[in-house]
Amino acid sequence: MTVKGVNGAHANGSLAGDGPKKYRRADLYTNREIALVDFSRRVFEEAQNPRHPLLERVKFVAFVGSQLDEFLMVRVAGLYDQIEAQVTEAGPDGLPPRQQLELATQRVRALLNEARQYFEHELLPQLAASGIEIVPYAHLTRAQREAAAEYFRNEILPVLTPLGVDRSHPFPHISNRSLNLAVTLRDPTAGELFARIKVPATLPRLVQVPLPGRSAHRVDATAPKRYTLIWLEELIAAHLDLLFPGMLVVASYPFRVLRDADIEVQNDEAGDLLVTVEQGVRERRFGSVVTVTVTPQMPQTVRELLIDNLEITGEHVWEMENPLGLSDLFELMDLDRPDLKDPPLVPRVPPELRRGKDPFEAIRNGDLLLHHPYDAFSTVADFIQTAARDPQVFAIKQTLYRVGKNSPIVQALLEANARGKQVAVLVELKARFDEENNIEWARTLEQAGIHVVYSQMDLKTHAKVALVVRREQNGLQRYAHLGTGNYNASTARTYEDYALLTCRPDICSDLTDLFNALTAYSRGVVYRRLLVSPGPMRLGLLERIEREIEHQRAGKQGRLIFKTNALVDPVIIRALYRASSAGVQIDLIVRGICCLRPGIQDVSENIRVVSLVGRFLEHSRIYYFGAGGADEVWLGSADLMPRNLDHRVEVLFPLEEPALRSHIAHEILPAYLQDTANARVLLPDGTYQRKRPPKGEPPFDVQRWFAQENRPAPDTEAPFALQAAAPPSA
Repeated sequence: MTVKGVNGAHANGSLAGDGPKKYRRADLYTNREIALVDFSRRVFEEAQNPRHPLLERVKFVAFVGSQLDEFLMVRVAGLYDQIEAQVTEAGPDGLPPRQQLELATQRVRALLNEARQYFEHELLPQLAASGIEIVPYAHLTRAQREAAAEYFRNEILPVLTPLGVDRSHPFPHISNRSLNLAVTLRDPTAGELFARIKVPATLPRLVQVPLPGRSAHRVDATAPKRYTLIWLEELIAAHLDLLFPGMLVVASYPFRVLRDADIEVQNDEAGDLLVTVEQGVRERRFGSVVTVTVTPQMPQTVRELLIDNLEITGEHVWEMENPLGLSDLFELMDLDRPDLKDPPLVPRVPPELRRGKDPFEAIRNGDLLLHHPYDAFSTVADFIQTAARDPQVFAIKQTLYRVGKNSPIVQALLEANARGKQVAVLVELKARFDEENNIEWARTLEQAGIHVVYSQMDLKTHAKVALVVRREQNGLQRYAHLGTGNYNASTARTYEDYALLTCRPDICSDLTDLFNALTAYSRGVVYRRLLVSPGPMRLGLLERIEREIEHQRAGKQGRLIFKTNALVDPVIIRALYRASSAGVQIDLIVRGICCLRPGIQDVSENIRVVSLVGRFLEHSRIYYFGAGGADEVWLGSADLMPRNLDHRVEVLFPLEEPALRSHIAHEILPAYLQDTANARVLLPDGTYQRKRPPKGEPPFDVQRWFAQENRPAPDTEAPFALQAAAPPSA
């Protein structure tokens, strides 16, 4: 068995000896698993916030369901693995695996129940008042039942496969994330029988039925459309007699199964990484069961049958009211009700990158910084597409981590290959829950004749970089795209990220060395300007934190501002504690997991932590160092976690252009720290408190500022003519 690592430990199971013992006290660290569940709670708070349109609030509930599913399938599954392997070692927070499991699952169950109850008692009535009704099947009118029955016979019945369980029919496999009906039957001859029906994931979970006497759409085209919906499992349950003719259907009970979904790749088993990961994706549906969620109505006899056949114990059975699987509420976002959603964001296209302009000339004139989704992701796709069609471009090299379906980036790479250019792509097959999609793209690229390589078995390649080689008058010129986010046109509409377009020789030379290391063999590469992990990145960050300590001791003001998705790494945390103790002023913008505790006397009294949760997912990583007044800004793909710093290929890149560096340091980061609409302040006890605006002032929403108030005029030539924000208060 492969046992996942204990929270906070390095690959060798030890922690670096970096500072006094007072920075190693367990009470200075929040448990990683608890911090992750608490992030989901902050997401749930947005569902409760009336500042969001109604369907957006429902979407936040769906996000909570999806996040907690993944947490159970990966993190809780890992804790079960550790317990089974009799691991008792505790992380920096002092909690052994069994205690982590108990605390985490307790919080997950409580949060899931709260989210479900809030949806039922608060959001459902508001949806109904707005013309979107989700009703029990029993509440349908006769006309609606007839329409639903016709839909069942035509669209659902042919898809269903009831599976009986008896001596001749073994208990069927229950796949991961599946919703099922446990059906009890009575036969005149055989007596009591049991069957299982899988609710098809290929069909909509929420089924529309016509309104009484009319279609689902109002006759008045100017009025908002109205909808009546029922849950698919209830529609199936109402027509079980058609599936079991001649039998008496006694009852049916929904249940949902989650399994261990983490794919472990063993070096000695991975002769062909693509085949190995593909097999792992197929086997994910057979992973050990983590939870079985049932409703209170399910009798103990049926529960025992599930427990025995799924080979679990009672602690794996969770009781919750319907609906099971909150993530399916995402389907409501497909309804044609723009009045209940956020107004669409119209992204900006910088003048230098508009259609018809030469992006290579623009980049030669100076580095370009893009801020997605406020700047259109299409500019990135256009950059790669322009390179694909430019006869002077000889080669394109790129990493792909999560690209989504119908990717314009992949299409551009295929076109470049068709036009005879040298194209090399590193596809990360181990991007969790995107493996299947990446396998498909890898095969498509390989079949087209493109050089496709995969990352090492024990290292994910998480860096987001592309390199274009172009023949110009003075010889070969290289152009680079380096980003904090994925090359994914879909998520780029909702994920906040930064990207740099540059032709700086030192950065492009570093990328050449990086691609050579990724596609072939290399040892001891010394990078000129990039911080790359594993190796130089951790050391580079620690050296720069230490430099701020020295500046503070020398009478200069030490200053650190980090914006990251997660802060888990204990070595980095201890370095920040040392910096705080030396008087360095530190602001941390940590969206998700933060294991550091701020505001503790003689340890972290000079550290402030905020988490921003809003309409857009804050995804960019920014690392600012005061550098004695010289301002140093790094952007990149790496969070401050052991996995990013030690077990992934990551890239941090500097902003060399003074105007761009100043823009981030003195406008963007202060604006983030001023936010009072999306921000929550982390308290010393590990809890969060919503940040409030000063008395008499309206909340400041930094995302709205980026989207609306902070937009340059369309004809401006300065891509970043932003109004400067006041510096944050200490």
